Amino acid sequence: MGVGQVLLVLLAACAVMPAKDPLLNICMDAKHHKTKPGPEGMLHDQCAPWKDNACCTANTSSEAHKDQSNLYNFNWNHCGLMPPKCKRHFIQDTCLYECSPNLGPWIDQADSSWRRERILHVPLCKEDCEEWWEDCKDYVTCKENWHKGWNWATGTNRCPWGSMCRPFSHVFPRPKDLCEKIWSNSYKYTTEHRGSGRCIQMWFDPAQGNPNVVVAKYYAWKKRSSPAWMEDVTPETDKAVCALPWPVLVLLPLALVVLPEAAGGCGSHGWGSL
Repeated sequence: MGVGQVLLVLLAACAVMPAKDPLLNICMDAKHHKTKPGPEGMLHDQCAPWKDNACCTANTSSEAHKDQSNLYNFNWNHCGLMPPKCKRHFIQDTCLYECSPNLGPWIDQADSSWRRERILHVPLCKEDCEEWWEDCKDYVTCKENWHKGWNWATGTNRCPWGSMCRPFSHVFPRPKDLCEKIWSNSYKYTTEHRGSGRCIQMWFDPAQGNPNVVVAKYYAWKKRSSPAWMEDVTPETDKAVCALPWPVLVLLPLALVVLPEAAGGCGSHGWGSL
């Protein structure tokens, strides 16, 4: 096979090679996220499951475990000391948000000064929402939506003037209320179970692999199949792309010269027989 024909084969392979899916294995454009996911030597405690492929750094994972974190100056103990069993879920929530590269199908534009993107309606597994609510129902808080409305006069979040600290079970009567309201619909309560491939787990055993990879793939496929996605997608986004090796790119002009010459001199075994 001549040089020109080899190049044609490479170009043909390129034509059918699928593009990198823009919804999979990505990091959102937010305050502490890396530009792209990758391995971290070590992530702290409950963020450790993402260490092989993470959107967070080791420092971010360490800060996620502090009562008064430098990540957002957010104080979990705004109505008294948060019990460890409750705080565990908020740390897992923070680790998922900061570290997971599997939230692409739910990344949305954000209208805030500190981040360009956020997550919206991530389908949490039934067990995750219900265990979060069960372990926090006796803790107290003064707000339903923790994204906004705080008194930041001291540089950290305090309850707004006139608000009262009430049990979680009063502010969030059901697990669905907690999961969906506390972070402005970042999460969506579902009846799907862990291991179903249809819901995101806030935490997982890394020895068993990351179950959220297949979930992201399913919802990415579902989103790409929707009419809204087809209307919004640009030709550049939907086009198959191929990164040819630089030697091929260098030899491409040569192929345009060699191929016509070869076509005239190949006899009955070459292009001249066509």
